[in-house]
Amino acid sequence: MSEVTPPPAEKAARPVNRWGIGALSVLQVLLVGLTLIALNYLTARHFTRTDLSRDNDYTLSPATSRYLNSDALSSRAKPVKWIMALQRSNPFYERVRVMAEEYARLSHGKINLEVIDALRSPDRAQQVMAAYELSLKRAMIIMDARSDESAAVTTKAGVHELNPKVKLVLADDMVLHASDQQGQRRASGFQGEDVLTAGLVQAIEGRPRKMLFLADKSKIDADGENSPWKSLESTLRFQNTELTGINLAGLEDIPADAEGVALVAPKYDLTDDELGVLERYWSQPRAALLVLLEPGNTLPKLRAFLRANGVTPQHDRVIAKEKDRIISAARGTFTYNIDFLKDLAGQTSVFEGASSSLEVRENADDLGTRKIYPWGLFQVADGFWGETKFGVGNEVFNKGEDHAAPLFLAASVTRGAATDDKLAGQTARMIVVSNTDFLKPENQRAENLDFLASSVNWLVGRESLAGIGPRSLGTYKLPILEAQVTFINRMNLLFLPAFFVLLGAIIWSSRRA
Repeated sequence: MSEVTPPPAEKAARPVNRWGIGALSVLQVLLVGLTLIALNYLTARHFTRTDLSRDNDYTLSPATSRYLNSDALSSRAKPVKWIMALQRSNPFYERVRVMAEEYARLSHGKINLEVIDALRSPDRAQQVMAAYELSLKRAMIIMDARSDESAAVTTKAGVHELNPKVKLVLADDMVLHASDQQGQRRASGFQGEDVLTAGLVQAIEGRPRKMLFLADKSKIDADGENSPWKSLESTLRFQNTELTGINLAGLEDIPADAEGVALVAPKYDLTDDELGVLERYWSQPRAALLVLLEPGNTLPKLRAFLRANGVTPQHDRVIAKEKDRIISAARGTFTYNIDFLKDLAGQTSVFEGASSSLEVRENADDLGTRKIYPWGLFQVADGFWGETKFGVGNEVFNKGEDHAAPLFLAASVTRGAATDDKLAGQTARMIVVSNTDFLKPENQRAENLDFLASSVNWLVGRESLAGIGPRSLGTYKLPILEAQVTFINRMNLLFLPAFFVLLGAIIWSSRRA
């Protein structure tokens, strides 16, 4: 008979160490608190902003970002003051505020942004109105780039005039308007970044750069709001460059205060005296020439002047042929030849309308000895050629008569010590484009306008603003039928509230059960 083993004696329960548990809990709470404080500290100073909008609507363009990091701002001892006076009821308040905050962030402290609401902060609004002697009835941003103690407002002959370093940017100028089918004026787009960047450049520089337009030699359509002239003038205005008309005839020399000279769609050739004026100007250390040529209308003396500097406009028409159809809109690619095109380099584009080709003598020894360096900027795609007998009929590439690849539609010329960084600012610069139709509203492409703006900034020595510029944001109208509007209203007013009431009743009933 087996023996029954007695059960083991139960061990006495250990007393609960409440002080130890309490101390451990307090320590855990302290560690969690310290961890949260450390995380908040790190995230407040080291973070990355991400634009989650579909088209990156709140991301500033490369040109603006580059300018905010340029010497124009970083070398300032006193930050630029921005006073944003917009009411919260303004439909563009949030968009403008977020964009202004992005400017201040990317400037690394060189832009101080202050947002005031005249209704919520009447005392501060009164101080601003007294300091700048203006009314805040209109929504605006005041950009104050004064670096000294000069007055914000001066009075001359009873007229109040703002300091050239103080710029008012109106919110109305940021909105594009168009008339609908009923003739009502409605908002059609938003160009906030264009206006803000232009205002910032104007405030920092004080006065717009002056580019002379040779009015008596150029023939460009200037009638109407959508004329090529208006497009050219608007593009340059956003770069703080002002086109000023002048007659070359009878002029002894180009005025010394001119930042550059523009010759657009020339219809009349230069006389010997006028050519001498242009050559004397080009021989100066900081000359800047913008030449936009019409195809097939290259004038002899102007052509000789350009050829002497390595760029020869050719008597042809750039075309391609697909089956029996002639294509005159020239496709091509921006080159990597020059630094101010680094944002556009490798991108394809189309120059609508008519174009002639340019012969660009890159790396020519005879030009190098004279310190003249021409470079092609826009190379036409394969399949295009320069047809010398365009319009005769049966256009086919003829190796003996026509011009083969490589063909260029745009070129730059630098004269001087372009390879010496210390003397790069003392070089003469020229841009030649053998197409003027790209300025017409129906032919405009964003990349071509960026190229024009970058070229102008390079000519006037403002390379930091060259590159891909801002994009205007459009407004879209959804074509919703009246029956669809009625259905949406019923969903919002009846069905959705009823659904949540029913859901609440079911949850309440289940808990009661």
